[in-house]
Amino acid sequence: MASHLEFGRHGEWEAQAFLRTQGYQILQLNWRYKRWEIDIIAKEGDILTFIEVKSRSSTQYGEPSQFVDLKKQKNIIRAAGVFLRRSNHQGDIRFDIVSVYSHNGKKDISLVKDAFWGSYS
Repeated sequence: MASHLEFGRHGEWEAQAFLRTQGYQILQLNWRYKRWEIDIIAKEGDILTFIEVKSRSSTQYGEPSQFVDLKKQKNIIRAAGVFLRRSNHQGDIRFDIVSVYSHNGKKDISLVKDAFWGSYS
């Protein structure tokens, strides 16, 4: 596996562990529909959350969460719509981003709740 893919997978693992410490219940990892993917689907209390994980080894060009562009947001929202139709979830939902910054053995993980919103129908 390419090193950048390994770095990303490691970041997703770190994010998942972090979310558990924050009280999230992990339901799905790397959920896919066609070409769309949601990194983590979890529940925080009664809220179903769709979580994008961004990992970086440098903040030279910005924080990891800043790399979730409009196209990526739309794809996550579309995938979430499919997931919701299949699961018949009737409660609240939210789109979060977890940023994982790892460099020289140091790690910083942050969570942005309600990072974006959109219509998924």
